[in-house]
Parts: sequence; structure tokens; C-alpha cells
Amino acid sequence: MKKIAVFCIPAHGHTNPMLPVVRELAARGDEVRFYSFSEFQEKIEQTGAAFVGCDRFLPELTVREAENLKKVSATEMTLQDIRITAAMDTFLHDEFTSFRPDVVYTDSVCFWGKLNAWKYDVPMVVSTSTFAFNQMSSTYMKNTPGEMAGLILGLPKVSRELNRLKAYGYKVKGLFSLIRSDNQTDSVVYTSKRFQPYPESFSDHYLFAGPSLMTDTKPDKNHDRPLVYISLGTVINDRPDFYAKCIEAFRGENMDVILSCGKSVDLSGLGKLPENIRAFDTVNQLDVLSKADVFITHCGMNSVSESLYMAAPMVLYPQTNEQEAVARRVRELGAGIDLKDDSADGIRNTVKMILQNPAYRKAAQECCDDFRHCPGIKGAADFIENAPHSSDGVDLIRDLGKASVGLQVGYSAVTILLANLLFRFIDIKYLWIYIVLAVVLSVPVNKMLQKAVYKRLCRKNRQSTR
Repeated sequence: MKKIAVFCIPAHGHTNPMLPVVRELAARGDEVRFYSFSEFQEKIEQTGAAFVGCDRFLPELTVREAENLKKVSATEMTLQDIRITAAMDTFLHDEFTSFRPDVVYTDSVCFWGKLNAWKYDVPMVVSTSTFAFNQMSSTYMKNTPGEMAGLILGLPKVSRELNRLKAYGYKVKGLFSLIRSDNQTDSVVYTSKRFQPYPESFSDHYLFAGPSLMTDTKPDKNHDRPLVYISLGTVINDRPDFYAKCIEAFRGENMDVILSCGKSVDLSGLGKLPENIRAFDTVNQLDVLSKADVFITHCGMNSVSESLYMAAPMVLYPQTNEQEAVARRVRELGAGIDLKDDSADGIRNTVKMILQNPAYRKAAQECCDDFRHCPGIKGAADFIENAPHSSDGVDLIRDLGKASVGLQVGYSAVTILLANLLFRFIDIKYLWIYIVLAVVLSVPVNKMLQKAVYKRLCRKNRQSTR
């Protein structure tokens, strides 16, 4: 039997996938301590794990910091993670030296879990609640100019906070070492290889376990008329305006609608609902999705995974860049369609497009079959108990990194050579135009070449394993 220390940030989307795995570990007789926060205590204790409360280490937030967290600001979340790590240092020193865990099972963005596993040299398995993001798969994330500006402007502050952690004895290599997936760290990802972007770029240190769900329910779409389910998740769900448009969209339609609004919305403010529409603050989402014919979703990873596990095609309405990455993969597999017009007419017409086109149902069913053939919760528990793991040595990202250096050198050489040729025929005063053009083009050109090299490396790897 193993002693397992489990860590997660105070977020439903990150905690929920860990709970079924923790339940399996506890059922096997492993001694599991889950370091979390009071809002998750009941759920954690139901798994059989010991709940260890950490609320006292959460910093007092200013109004601005709270607003930034509500907007899912990457900079603000990073700063708060670092401050919580510093606040927990003495407490976790006592825990690690007294409990002496055999394995740390920690959320991918839970800095205090990762840093303490490294500090006390305990084998670590990372819980990845979204896609695994590396050099290739991170291309699915499209930051807005505002988000990019926020990240750049926040880097000096983040760097100062990270440097503070060195005084506590933490092995801080840099921000990217804390947030980006690498091919040397054991990781459980709650999706399939088929759904994960660029799956071949990940080493044998990754287990693509499939959705982590505590349910035996199977899809059952046999009902008299279509069922539409609507939810924007547990974070950015204070959208009474959107819910009102959904109600108007389906008023009097020959379909049933279940609307899950979250606890931020006063349901009475929605007014008198039509007979075919019901609204709740929360629902048993898996049960609803098992019967739903269409799911209008914000595209959180957990919601999309549950939808596909229950063979429900989706109307995609992402609110963040991470959710847009998930939506993009759903589009690529044909299991959903974007909500480009969120007016009442646009919502109704988009839902009808899915209902009238069986290709969406077929694609969702294919994803359902794929997810249900993954290693699952038991496979994830095996992986955690047997950490650390070895790899066969294939690391496409490392090989791609080496090739990228050559690509950048080659691009610079071609740019210089072309400049020498051009300026034999045009005035040198136009040099600045050429330089700007070369810099702007360097990004798409390098991305194009990088993808070409990646495909070549994948072919080479497949041939060597035959």
C-alpha cells in the first residue's frame, strides 16, 4: 500500500477529475491525504481520502485581485499560486516530514504541490485537467492582444514573486517549468490520444486515461422529442442576458430544454418560463447529458469530455482561450459547431443545424466509443501507484527543439542573403521596411517549417517502431 499526497487549486474544473481516481486509490487501501479547501471537503471525504483543510493559507484579496481572478487572468492566478506556496511552506514541511508520502499526485497548475514534490524528492504524477500543452499543442491556444499585453506586463511581477520562493529552498527553474508539460514528468491526462492535439509529441511518461468520471450511466437518446441542455460551467456563468436569449430561442419549439445557470444567477429574474424549458442552479450533468441531443456549452474540458462520453454533439460557445482550444478540437472531429451568432435566432438555428445533420451525432458517438476504451480510472490509479515511470527514450519535442535552432539559423541566413541581393537594386533607405517585413514573416514561416519538421519526425518514429 502507498502513502499518497494529493494537491489541487480551489477550482471545480481541476478538482473534479481527481476525485474518481482518489476514490479508486483509497478503495485499494492506499493512505491518501487530499490537501484542499472547505468547499470541496464533503466530496473529498466521500472518496475515502483524508481531507486536509488549507483555507487559512489563502491570501486576502483586494477587489482588483478578486476581479482579475474572476476574469481568469493568467497573471493573477500565477501570483496567487506563488503566494499560497510561500504561506504553506512551514505547514507542508511538517506534513512531508511526518507523513512521508511515497507519491505526490498534484494538479498541473498547483505550484505548492509540484514545488514540494521536487523539494522533498518525492515521485510526482501531474493531474492535467485540460489538454497537455507543450511546444506543439500550445498552438491551439490563441491569446487576444489584451491577454498578451497582460502576460507581458505581468512578467516582472511574477519573476519577483518566483525569486522569493528560492529563499524557502524551492527549486524554481522558471515560470514555464511550472506550467508547461514536459516529456520527463509523469502525467495523467483526462482525455484520449485521439482527442489530444499532437499526441505523438508526448513521451511514455504520459497516460491518456480518458475522462475521469464516477458513473455507470450510458447514453440513452430514446425520447419523444429532442432535449437541449445549456450550461456555461462553474466560473464564467453570470450571464442572465445569454440565458434570456436561450429562453426566447426555444419558446414554443418542439423540443425540451434544461438550463443550468450556476449559483450566481437569480432564477426568478428569468421570469415565467415556457412549459418546455426548465432552469436550475445546478443539475446532475452526466445524467442530463446521457439524454441530451444537443449541448450548448462554454467548452470547458470537463464539460466537453462529459458530453462526448455521453455521445452528445455540441454548440460551441467558448469564453476563454483555453476553452477555444478545446472547441477547436471538437470542431476538427466534427462533433460540434460554433455559435457565431448568439442572438435568439442564431442560437435556435445553430441547434437545429445539429439536430438536422446526423454527421454530428455520428462524430459524437465515435468520440464516446473512443473515450470508453481508454485506461480509465483504474489505469490512472495503476499509473500513480507505480510512479516513477521510465520512457523508451523517444522525445519528439527535444528533437524538434534541436531542429528549430537550425530552422531559425537558416531563416536568418536566407534573410541576410536576400537583403544583400535586394539592395543592389533598391535604395538603402527602404531597409527598415524590409526588416519589419522579415520580422513579421518570421513567425508564420517558422511555424509552417516547424509543423513540416514535426510531421517528418512523426513519420520517422512510426517507421522505427514497426
